[in-house]
Amino acid sequence: MTTTAMPVSSSSDAAGSDLGARSARHLWGHFARHGEHITPPVITRGEGHRIFDDRGRSYIDGLSGLFVVQVGHGREELARAAANQAQTLGFFPLWSYATPPAIELAERLAHHAPGDLNRVFFTTGGGEAVESAWKLAKKYFKLTGKPYKHKVISRAVAYHGTPQGALAITGIPAMKQDFEPLTPGAFRVPNTNFYRATEHADDPKAFGRWAADRIAEAIEFEGPDTVAAVFLEPVQNAGGCFPPPPGYFERVREICDEYDVLLVSDEVICAFGRIGSMFACDDFGYVPDIITCAKGMTSGYSPIGAMIASDRLFEPFDDGVTSFAHGYTFGGHPVSAAVALANLDIFEREGITDNVKNNAGAFRSTLERLKDLPIVGDVRGEGYFYGIELVKDQATKETFTADESERVLRGFLSHALFEAGLYCRADDRGDPVVQLAPPLICGQREFDEIESILRGVLTEAYSKI
Repeated sequence: MTTTAMPVSSSSDAAGSDLGARSARHLWGHFARHGEHITPPVITRGEGHRIFDDRGRSYIDGLSGLFVVQVGHGREELARAAANQAQTLGFFPLWSYATPPAIELAERLAHHAPGDLNRVFFTTGGGEAVESAWKLAKKYFKLTGKPYKHKVISRAVAYHGTPQGALAITGIPAMKQDFEPLTPGAFRVPNTNFYRATEHADDPKAFGRWAADRIAEAIEFEGPDTVAAVFLEPVQNAGGCFPPPPGYFERVREICDEYDVLLVSDEVICAFGRIGSMFACDDFGYVPDIITCAKGMTSGYSPIGAMIASDRLFEPFDDGVTSFAHGYTFGGHPVSAAVALANLDIFEREGITDNVKNNAGAFRSTLERLKDLPIVGDVRGEGYFYGIELVKDQATKETFTADESERVLRGFLSHALFEAGLYCRADDRGDPVVQLAPPLICGQREFDEIESILRGVLTEAYSKI
């Protein structure tokens, strides 16, 4: 299984592109296939909601890079923030020291976070934030007299990152098998894919209660004195954007409180306006114990991530003696922190989260027009984060075989969408989907353009099943 089907060019297509040839010779792509006749597209610049390649062609960035570029490409304000900070202080670690940008950013994030989530531990990305959250959960319970609480629960098909701990939390077996043995102690429960529900398939609220109760069941089975945390995305990414059913997180919060288990809201994708609010847990009405975040914090202009923890979790470390023996050289990098602050300024000045809330319904209804195509089984998501599940038969929901997925998604669909002018994601970590997450500055004009490209390419794709 390949996690994502990205477009490739043949060697002949790339003839004359020195960048393409150099890339094929030396650059090892992430989650990428490589071979004699494979040359990755070379993206040279971005402007607003569009990206441009070395052939001079432009495309709609229908994935915000990788769920990242919230305020769009080419923002000079963010570049200037990086340059100005680099001239003042280019680098200093947060290992027992602090820098003004990191201090201010921690204050701003704590202001936006719900409840008493006031303690910000910086990383350089999302996987590191997830790794940090698991380590904090283990250490917290050791310090508070519950040393056996170390296990974590997450959902089937969920993706939480590639470091060994985060990969153990990830619920995609094919992504893990090449790197086993992984960090022990991670266990899986059902996700909230209502389209494929076999329990309470006609009642979303009952289905949500059923799915949440599987978490309680898993805690009981493993032993409440051994389970430290539950890791959940507000809207699950892998598998194709599964929103929570009504009442789901309310019930999960009750379960975590009952068993003294930490609720980690993994918002590496969903935070910073992707669903609507600065943190998506606010969109769904729950207060976690920890938030993990990254991607949209700088709109991708510089790498940074964070684990935001409650005051309660910080308290055992606040004694002048105990330390959290964990950190990253570049965590909270002053240049990245300065860019994040400038990004948050843009959010506030331009009303980015309001734009998402005001236009999310239009984005949904525009994509739902595609349901008249026989290849489209389901359109699901929230905010500016959607998945379109592809099927062989709408009536029976029959999905593709592995060979059909290879032929349709990788052999045709991903490349055809890119050539038609849309960068998005064709993914079969669960059932085959096309994922969309455009920059948060987009509106109806961009939605219509995305729908038009999808309509043409999906119509052709159906003929190739």
